[in-house]
This record gives sequence, C-alpha cells and structure tokens, in this order.
Amino acid sequence: MSFPRASKALERFTVLDLTRVRSGPTCVRQLADWGANVIKIETPPHLSEGEGPGGPREGSDFQNLQRNKRGMTLDLKSEKGIAAFRRMVAKADVVVENFRPDVKERLGIDYESLRKINKGIVLTSISGFGQDGPYAKRPGFDQIAQGMGGLMSITGLPGQGPVRVGIPIADLSAGLFAALGTLTALLEREKSGEGQWVSTSLLQAQIFMLDFQAARYLTEGEIAKQAGNNHPTSIPTGVFKTKDGHLNIAVTGQVIWERFCNAVGHPEWPQEPDFKTGKVRSQNRDKLNAEIDKATAQKTSAEWVEIFNKAGVPCGPIYNVGEMFADPQVKHLGIAKESARADGSRLGLVGQPFTLSRTPSQIAARPPDMGEHTDDILKEFGFSGDEIKALHDAKAV
Repeated sequence: MSFPRASKALERFTVLDLTRVRSGPTCVRQLADWGANVIKIETPPHLSEGEGPGGPREGSDFQNLQRNKRGMTLDLKSEKGIAAFRRMVAKADVVVENFRPDVKERLGIDYESLRKINKGIVLTSISGFGQDGPYAKRPGFDQIAQGMGGLMSITGLPGQGPVRVGIPIADLSAGLFAALGTLTALLEREKSGEGQWVSTSLLQAQIFMLDFQAARYLTEGEIAKQAGNNHPTSIPTGVFKTKDGHLNIAVTGQVIWERFCNAVGHPEWPQEPDFKTGKVRSQNRDKLNAEIDKATAQKTSAEWVEIFNKAGVPCGPIYNVGEMFADPQVKHLGIAKESARADGSRLGLVGQPFTLSRTPSQIAARPPDMGEHTDDILKEFGFSGDEIKALHDAKAV
C-alpha cells in the first residue's frame, strides 16, 4: 500500500508505536512528522475500554498527536497477537512504549527479549518516575511530575501557593527527550550495528527543564521561590501595565537599562541611587516596578512595542492564543497547518517548530481510524492471506 510520508528525512526507519495518552505520542509524532514509517498499534475494539485520555479520535487533541501515522490493531495479551508483534519487531528499527515499567516484562517485550529477535532494535520507554527505583511502579501524571519536579513551587505569584503550568510540560518534554534519545541511539547504531534501550521519565524531564533554577541550587544551595512575572536575575524584566493591557519588557544589562530609561522618558533613573546598578535594582525591585507601571500606563501596548523596538529594548505583547496565531510573524513562520479529517472537514494542526532546507516536514496523512491499515501492514511484514485470516479468526487483531 502506498502511504504518503511527511518527509524524506527519516523515511528509512520503521517505528512500532505502542504509546498512549500524551508523552509517548509526542515522541512518536516527532518521528512521524519527519517521515518515519510509524505504525500505531492499538488494542482491538472488542478489548478496548473505550475512549481514553486525549479525547475522542475526531477531537483536536487526538488529531494533533496522531497525524502522519498508519494504524493497526493487535492484542498483545494473546498468544497469536504477541507472536505477530515479535515477527514485526524483526523488521523494525524502533519500538516506543509508555506503559508502567513492569508491563513490558509481563508481555515479554522488554529490551532483552526484543534484542534476541533483532539486535538492532531501539526500545524507547517513557515512564512516570523511571524504570526502577522506589517509585518505579507508581502511575505517572503530568501535574504530579510538575509538583514533584519543583516547577509548581516556582510558578505563580509570591504567596499564591503552588501553580501548575498551563500546558502538560512534563508530558511534552519527556516525549521530546525520548525522540531525541531515539535519534541518538539510531545514530550510534550506524557505528556499532546494535540497538539499545532508551528510557526517560516525566520526573527526569521536568527536573531537566528547571535548568538554571536547578543548577543554582546544586551549585549555590539557593532554593528558588515564586516570583510571578519578575525575572529572577534580570531587573527590570517582567509584565508591566499599559493604557490598554499589559506588556512584557526584558531589560538585561546596563546598556539596555539606559536605553530603556531614555525610551520610557526617565533618563534620570540610571543616576538614582536606588536604580543605578543591577544589584540595587534587585534590592528595590518593587519600587522600580511601580515607577515603571506609572510610565507605561500612559501609552498603549502597541505604541510601547514600536517605541522600545526602535530603541533596541526587548519587549513584546502578551497574546491570547487567537491573537498569537494572528500575529504577522507567526503567520510568516507557517507553524499553523491546514489538514482535513476523514469526513473532509477542516482540521487545524500545529506544525513542526524547526525546518530542514532539503527535506521539509508536512502534514501528509490524517490520523488513522482504529485498525484502518491492519491488513496492509501485516502484508508488508510478510504475513500471508491465510495468516492474516487466522489472526482475525482468533480476534488477535
């Protein structure tokens, strides 16, 4: 069966996708969007527990995560189903799963088992807390990882209490790191000829995303606190009132500080004892922010954006999602993509955030219906018509 590929970049790789919810599908989407032959394997409908996390198949969430893949069903708990899967592993490059760590051992699809079938296979595993250790068997969830990973303690206004980030950042970052790990393992395989086990977790990903806040603790013992919209080290950097809303302003370093003061109509501020250096501005942050609010409230956000950009002061409007997609630069970047559902209705999806000059990515195929390509995929993997019929008769697909 001819299947449109999203790109030529990864077209030589075949990926068996056992993932669900968000972190795993995020990983596999990266591979699919760059042309890998991704086969989404789901539990047959007669064994399915119904609609899972991510909403209905026709919903925007599922559609955005599952594009550029083909779909088949396979009962991995049945003898015939698991035998068929192992046969597919022999010809695949990558298996991606985000079951709880003990599930793959029970199914017999752990790395050592898969390696006996295909020494070049890359198994990519995403879990909540890691493949081993005291929390390994706990169920993982994005908000739990945000809290345990330290993010909620530094998000929000001072004294507000813990605040989650408005996107599932632990899920998404774990998926992206898993994709990066998968590609790293495939690159290494070109030298060694062997695959390996790639693993990450929501907790690891969330901790890594703390970046400098985590490094400040590990190096200096400093525990970051909630700072609201204030940047912890660059002052003044934050959200300021305007005549018609709010504006982000980022003043880093003494030169930009002086540019900012001139642009905002207060060239005297750099000479004032409370504002003269970065250190004293930090000590007098609240006083300075109040003064800036008085000044910026005199003009609209659009007026300040024009003024500050001419002056070389980093700034930007604060958009809602609709305003963001209407921005001319966002339109120019082309990250909003047009596709269609199975019934032909319009489907808006988020494209890849990076480009390749010779092998670009595109939305080449809508997400598959459940089991849509089962028979075609099995034929490609060498199953005969009788063997496919036997799988159907056994309700293994």
